[in-house]
Amino acid sequence: MQDPDRDLFVHALVRDWRTAPLSGTDLALCQFAEKLTRSPGAMAQADLEELRAQGFDDRAIHDTVQVIGYFNYINRVADALGVEPEDFIKPWGK
Repeated sequence: MQDPDRDLFVHALVRDWRTAPLSGTDLALCQFAEKLTRSPGAMAQADLEELRAQGFDDRAIHDTVQVIGYFNYINRVADALGVEPEDFIKPWGK
């Protein structure tokens, strides 16, 4: 059975995470991920401190950076090689 509230949340998140009803922790995580993805050279100690202020310890920050870095890497590999999405994956909103 589908959960309409969950579906609304997921669609809001996909549409624009900046306007989705995220917790402070999730918002900080998304901001960190966006900055690391778009401007890795601009990362600063303050970015880590923001995650710490949201309750992330060093292990959680390390894991966060590893996951973000991995997805950035694998997406660049896929883009460079022209990998197309699998046929069974439906486009959002359809």
